[in-house]
Amino acid sequence: MATLGGIRESEGSQNSLELDNLARFAVEDHNAKQNALLQFQKVVNVKEQVVAGTMYYITLEALDGDKKKVYEAKVWVKPWMDFKEVQEFKIVGDA
Repeated sequence: MATLGGIRESEGSQNSLELDNLARFAVEDHNAKQNALLQFQKVVNVKEQVVAGTMYYITLEALDGDKKKVYEAKVWVKPWMDFKEVQEFKIVGDA
């Protein structure tokens, strides 16, 4: 049984357009804040946590120049307020 407020695997995360869009949003947010030119490639894994809304922990691949790298993004979504915010975006390593 899942723990209330616990982080759990998101079902079907590799095929979800909504999660792809959240990952793209995180990359675009990172590019704007860091004056970077990352190009989103694909979602690798997603975990989610129910908070005041949902916190998504997205592992994604993006191109940094000609190198494919893996990043983790933490995106907070409150759909009833039309709110989404990148809480954290960090490199994990090379793909």
